[in-house]
Amino acid sequence: IDCKNCVFFMTSNLATDIIQNMCNGPVRPTREELIAGIRPALSKYFKPALLARMEIVPFFTLPQEHLKDIVKLKLRKIGNRLRDSHKMTLETAPEMVDLIASRCTEVETGARNIDHIISETLLPMMSNALLEKMAEGPLPNTLRVKVGEGDTFVLEFAETGSKGV
Repeated sequence: IDCKNCVFFMTSNLATDIIQNMCNGPVRPTREELIAGIRPALSKYFKPALLARMEIVPFFTLPQEHLKDIVKLKLRKIGNRLRDSHKMTLETAPEMVDLIASRCTEVETGARNIDHIISETLLPMMSNALLEKMAEGPLPNTLRVKVGEGDTFVLEFAETGSKGV
């Protein structure tokens, strides 16, 4: 195989803890500082000849504000689905966005944990609550999600304004 016109991307979670620690400081490190900080950890696993042929591209951890923006986008999608399928409005408390984003600081998962929290915790709760409410009769036009005791999600149905706003 002729690979002279190919670029290979290899990813690794090696040294993510080092990157996390370096990025937690008050001043964000430069790319060169990150590379210098993680090179010893990479050298433990990769031979020097291989590392010399690689371009190391470290990642910067996402700031909390960016994680919150991702959470808001994901929740907006759920709100759109709820509006389209049940003509309901989804209202989320700001503390909920903060809670989900704060649970995404582990080095191993990072922002991927947002999807896990939403799909494994919030959506099943919402589905069960909607099915139970449908069995009782017509659905109210608003579903509110708040943060309860012990940092749990609390669902609350309400009748507000016009449907599907």
